[in-house]
Amino acid sequence: MSGTPRARLLATAVQLPLRYRTMEGIRERIAASGGAYVPPPGLLEDLTGVRGVHVRDEGVQASDLAAAAAVKALEEAGTDRDEVDLLLFAATSHDLLEPATAHIVAAKLGIVCPVFDVKNACNSVLNALETACAFIAVGRYRTVLVCCGETLTETARLRLPDHEAFLRSMPGYTVSDAGAALVLTAGPGGDDDPGVLSMAFGGNPTAWEACTVSGGGSMHGRSTDDEHTTLQLHGNLLRNDLDYLPTVLQYTAPQELEAVRACAFIAFHQISVPQFHDTSAKLGLPAGQCLATVTEHGNCGAASLPLQLVRARESERVEPGDTVGLIGLASGTCYGLARIRL
Repeated sequence: MSGTPRARLLATAVQLPLRYRTMEGIRERIAASGGAYVPPPGLLEDLTGVRGVHVRDEGVQASDLAAAAAVKALEEAGTDRDEVDLLLFAATSHDLLEPATAHIVAAKLGIVCPVFDVKNACNSVLNALETACAFIAVGRYRTVLVCCGETLTETARLRLPDHEAFLRSMPGYTVSDAGAALVLTAGPGGDDDPGVLSMAFGGNPTAWEACTVSGGGSMHGRSTDDEHTTLQLHGNLLRNDLDYLPTVLQYTAPQELEAVRACAFIAFHQISVPQFHDTSAKLGLPAGQCLATVTEHGNCGAASLPLQLVRARESERVEPGDTVGLIGLASGTCYGLARIRL
């Protein structure tokens, strides 16, 4: 292989728990919690457009979902486990504060290689992809396994004091539990060769407080307050800083965005049906090149983009040789763009 090697995406897989909780099921759980406020029937569906979310079985960890997806991806790629040179765990969720969840995933897979976690909210998989590309380009590693395991349903707030608390907790009602995995390996970097063609990242870190799960860290390490242990929106509910991310992306990465618009298929992070339509309109994404997975599957966190790629392949919307675009939008607040030739 001559020149700089390019990271080639050999396989993408997802693992969705079989348990499914409808929005009405979530409303019933809110009612059973004993809180002062219960949303009226149908309100969750009307506000989010989501039918339901996937829920892990009791005892299933983020590492279990990641490992299950990894088994599928390795089989699809035709890659033996002893060929993996680096394993990255990339998710909003984790099993423990210490050690890195990547160690637990590797142990469950029986893989012995360097491992570490990449954590950047719902952009974690995109940042892991960036990390893998850099390592492959300099020849540090040849084959990288990116694993994701999300157990986000535990961040839904059930005890609600009032309607405003319900609205601030809204993102927690559309999140799903899910696993995903990508297998990348070094390949030639010619003009027509497959692989990751370009990436771009940016955002507005001063707006990091817009959406948080603040418990478990040094700020609120042992807190059991619902304000700390559940997914919460902060600031102006009508003009949340996360709503400005598409605009920030347009102004800071216009050329990269234009290249993504020309892709055969475009996956972007989805948290609700209204947000799906709003984001695609703001970014000028052709409707026929996008797929709304959030309606049936909810917000799968960092597994959202792999899920859309898998669904696009299953529905024959993409085939080998096509170029796909990935757009990550995450709390923090930050965005990521990637173009990949399959």
